[in-house]
Parts: sequence; structure tokens; C-alpha cells
Amino acid sequence: MRLTLLGTGDARQVPVYGCECQACVRAHIDERWRRRPCCALIECGEQRWLIDSGLPDLTDRFPPRSFNGIFQTHYHADHAQGLLHLRWGQGLTVPVHGPADPEGLADLYKHPGILDFSQPFEPFETRTFGNLNVTPLPLLHSKPTLGYLLQGEGRRIAYLTDTVGLPPATTAHLQRQPLDLLVLDCSIPPQPHAPRNHNDLNLALQCIEELQPKSAVLTHVGHTMDAWLMEHRGELPENVSVGFDGCVL
Repeated sequence: MRLTLLGTGDARQVPVYGCECQACVRAHIDERWRRRPCCALIECGEQRWLIDSGLPDLTDRFPPRSFNGIFQTHYHADHAQGLLHLRWGQGLTVPVHGPADPEGLADLYKHPGILDFSQPFEPFETRTFGNLNVTPLPLLHSKPTLGYLLQGEGRRIAYLTDTVGLPPATTAHLQRQPLDLLVLDCSIPPQPHAPRNHNDLNLALQCIEELQPKSAVLTHVGHTMDAWLMEHRGELPENVSVGFDGCVL
């Protein structure tokens, strides 16, 4: 099983338009430090599924029938805007499994085109797609949001973004068996007060401590977190690393 982080940025992305902080300046100079909207690709056997669709160039990156469908975490624009173009394709159907959200994004439900939203996930139900088992996990965010437990080929991966901490039921579910990999929201550096809608590093490390994965990778990273890492990267625990666009796990 292989997970590729296609985008690892928060809603602002990196560099932030008009910002001159050291992280944004670095990203302007060196393409490798840019962060695009948070999105991933999970591959297991013959199955290839996108996790989220925030990249606006999905139709350029993925030719027709090159992936099976999309596991949508939620319908904020930075995670779903790629659907607005993808839907106008022809000659195929793309299943989109995600949370039951009556609002969705813009007019996607009214004009779905080739997108099939007919089978939203129920929390903690497990669906099987070839060799891949997928279990949606409730997260704490300002819109109905799911993380995903991905199991196949002897591996267990949890992909959890966007969230601020974890609901107790989600923590308990993930503690049942050891995780090989945890990919976790960490948008901002350590804060003096509890964050409102996304993990800061303190809360992310607390989640990692509770779940005890073999390794953890931080994603949904904002420019202030990148700027903090430029000075403090060596302070992260040994089993914790920071994802980057194109990272293959």
C-alpha cells in the first residue's frame, strides 16, 4: 500500500499571496517548499483513490479512468474545489464517498455531472474496495468532516485532516490496533491557547502520543508552521516528520 501526499498546505497554501515571511520567501525561490491544497492518493493492489479534491488541476494530473474515485474528507473549498471542473467530464462516472453534508460545496449537488454522491459514508462503517478496506472516522471541524482508516496488504494508515484534536470515539477506534502510519493535521506552530479549528503542534503531538503510531507525518501545514520549523525542526520527536508535496509513504 502506498500513500502519496499530492498537496500538504492549508487553505492559504505556501507561499501566501503578499506575505514576505521567511517561509514564503523561501517557497518563492525554491519550488520544493511550496504547499498546494491538501490532497493525497492511496494505492492498494489495483485500487487508486484520491483523498480530497482540492487541487484545481486534477483533470490534468489524472487522465480519465486512471483512478477509481474520491474519498472526500469534507466540502470546504480548499479540499473540494477540483470537483467543480472535474464534474463536467464525459463518458464516465466518478464515485465520491464522503460525509453526509446537506450543503456540500456551491452547486455540486444540483449539477453533479459525472460525479456520483449517492453513497455518503456513515461514521465507522467499513467499505471494501478490492484489497483496500476504508473506515471513515469523525473529526472535529467547522463542517461535517471525516478522516479515514486505510487498511490493506498488512498495513494500517490513518489520514486525519482537518481537525482540532480528536473525538474520543475516533481515538478509541484507532487505539484498537497499532497504526503503521498516522498522517495528521498540524496547521500552526505551538500556541499559548487551544486552537479553534486546526491542530497546533502541541495538540498534534498530544494526538500522536495517544495513538502511538510507528511513524507520524504532519500535513495541512501553514506558512507560520513552516517558518517555525526553519528554526525548530530538530525539536520534533524521532518518529514525527513533516510532509511535503509529492511525498511518497
